[in-house]
Amino acid sequence: MNDQEIKYLKAKERVAALRRFYGHLSVYVIVNLGLFIINMMTSPETLWFIWPLMGWGIAIVLHALRVFVGTPGSSWEEKKIAELMEKE
Repeated sequence: MNDQEIKYLKAKERVAALRRFYGHLSVYVIVNLGLFIINMMTSPETLWFIWPLMGWGIAIVLHALRVFVGTPGSSWEEKKIAELMEKE
């Protein structure tokens, strides 16, 4: 594989990760909006919708960190891959 192919594959992988994140975020917003509406219609004195909002929100934040900041050790992995490719 040449450099262009490697760059293309990395870009394709990045776009797929972004698409998965935005899909996850969309489902989070839609479901939690639905839970909010159900909560307000059935028992507005008890705000139970906050619990799934916060719990799932933690997962969204972790997913966002993974997509936008990167996974810990990813630079190490890339260096190791380059090193092993050089040896061959």
